[in-house]
Amino acid sequence: MWLAGLLLALTVTWAQAADFRVTDTKGKVHTLSGYKGKWVLVNYWATWCPPCLEEIPDLIALHEDKKNNLVVIGVALDYRDPKQVIDFAEGLLVNYPIVLGNAKVVSQIGPMQGLPTTYLYNPEGKMVAQQVGAITRAAVESYIAKAPRPKK
Repeated sequence: MWLAGLLLALTVTWAQAADFRVTDTKGKVHTLSGYKGKWVLVNYWATWCPPCLEEIPDLIALHEDKKNNLVVIGVALDYRDPKQVIDFAEGLLVNYPIVLGNAKVVSQIGPMQGLPTTYLYNPEGKMVAQQVGAITRAAVESYIAKAPRPKK
């Protein structure tokens, strides 16, 4: 469960300071600072990982639902052929950007402690949650709904 496995950003300073810069399979560059004002969910996954595949429909729904003000970025890890990852994601109708992950990408976002691993950044660009294991749309939406609102 998302909330049970949640690590608050206060305990995870590893990825806190850096802005990430990654390029998706379509050549578009994504930066954390470029999404300021939005929630950013970065999900490490692999094509062979059953829990990763189970959460993809929820990630698609989260990315589509504009009321959450959230963008999803999928980072494929542990693959041999980039074309296989791209074809796989297209076959599942993945609507969010897919990045072909490597050590440089992981070093910018946060450690991969198992698959799937998900990082959630708040609209100010601070990592506020990390989950090792599958997440659900409902858990992410619940977390966002309960998160403190920025002071104006």
